[in-house]
Order: sequence, then structure tokens, then C-alpha cells
Amino acid sequence: MSTMTETSPEVQDAATAATDPRPRPTWWVKLIAFAACLLTLWHVGASFLWIAPYSALREIPTQEVLAGYMLPMFGQSWSVFAPEPINGDYHFNVRAVIEKDGQEIETGWVSATDVELSMIRYNLFPPRAGIQSSEVASGQMNAFNKLNDDQKAVVGLDFTEEGWEEWMVRSFDELEGEKPSTEAYMAEEHLSTAYATQVAYAIWGADAVVQVQYRVSRQNVVPYADRNDPSAQRPDPTFSTTGWRLPIEEEGQSRENFADTFRAQFERIQP
Repeated sequence: MSTMTETSPEVQDAATAATDPRPRPTWWVKLIAFAACLLTLWHVGASFLWIAPYSALREIPTQEVLAGYMLPMFGQSWSVFAPEPINGDYHFNVRAVIEKDGQEIETGWVSATDVELSMIRYNLFPPRAGIQSSEVASGQMNAFNKLNDDQKAVVGLDFTEEGWEEWMVRSFDELEGEKPSTEAYMAEEHLSTAYATQVAYAIWGADAVVQVQYRVSRQNVVPYADRNDPSAQRPDPTFSTTGWRLPIEEEGQSRENFADTFRAQFERIQP
């Protein structure tokens, strides 16, 4: 005697699905996955070349291509490690001569660095704008420290007329004796003055600012040997002495965008 077992439609559908091959991804899914793999390989390779000591491999994509990709979003270095870790803080301060009620008034100093650091303190998603002044200050002081005493004296003069950068270069050229190159310093001078100009415009208004002056300082941390001394004090800060400058702006800069970000934060931290 034979028996027949009927199978429900649901069971039959499940059995058929189990034996069918898995659906193949569409062409656009493959394309996205391939592009993601290429991007990951490029990012890992570029980061390795950027961080590693210089070698001929870095010239395969060229230094310019690497710098254009890594900066400013992915820039990093070994400066937090030995043998020369970061051991000090840079500050960038700005003041201005402004025109008010027909008179020229000298403002007090404003710490652009304090304003920017307040953007990233206790912030899980800190903006890149939070470290701009520190980077500008670091570059300016490093270049300033390579000048001789006579060149530093020129930097401390006031240059408040049109074409003042050319005037400063001529002043360097007129010095006698051995003269370290000032080309690197002039690049940092231009950047620092342009940054100070934007800070001054943001705080006091572009129509009111007549002259700007910036002051860069560096203060080292407590020496490592004194790290366990509760009475240890940080060394006094050192300064790069600069004079007054005529405001300058880079082509393509947006003073409105800078002011919207910087002024809002400046007003937020005021007591």
C-alpha cells in the first residue's frame, strides 16, 4: 500500500528559493564598490607616502599632487612623538587702527587663537577653522627666528603705504653685511598680514579698519625634567616683534564668510 504526501505551496516556494543561485549585483553596484576600493587604496597609499620619510616613491604622484590631496584636511606628521614632540603653544594676536567719528583710534589686542580654540574645545566634530591662527603663527615665528638682528629690526618697523611689501624687501636689500634670505619670511609676512586683516575686518568692520598689527608669541610647556614639580611654571613666552601694516587681502577671499564664522564665535566667548 503506498501513500502520497502533498506538499504545500509555501514549502515548494521555499525549496525553489533555496536551490536558486543568489541574485548577482547590478552593474552600478559593482562600479560603486570598485570606485570605493580604488579610493581606499589611494588614500592609504597617499597617507603612507606623506607620513613616511622622503623617498623617490613620493615623486610617483609628485609632491604637488600629494600636498594638494593631504592638505588641509588630512595633514599629519610625527611631531607628537620623540625625538622632537610639540612642546609649546603659539598665539596670534591682532589689533587695529580704526576710524570712528572722524578720529583714528587704536584698539586693544584680540587673541585670534583663543577665539578659534573655543570652536574646537569640547566639540566632538571640531572644525578646521579652529587651528588656522596657530598654523599661521607657527610659520611666521619659525621664519622670523631665521632672520638676523638687523632684519628683525626691519620687521619691527611700520609699513602703512601702498606697495609696502616691496618697500620692506628694499629695506632688507639695503642692509649691509651677511644677510640670510628673506624670501621665506616675506611669504609668511604676507600670509600673517592677510590673516590679521580678515580678523580685524570681522571684529571692527572693513570700512573702519585703517591699519593692522599682529603679534605672534610662543610659550613652551613645563620642562620634562620638572614635570612632577607642583610648583613648576611654564617659561615666559617669546615674541616676534612686528610693526603696523596696511591691510591686504588675497584674491578670491570672502571677507563676509570669514566674518560670519569668526565674529559669531568672538561674540559668543565675550564675558
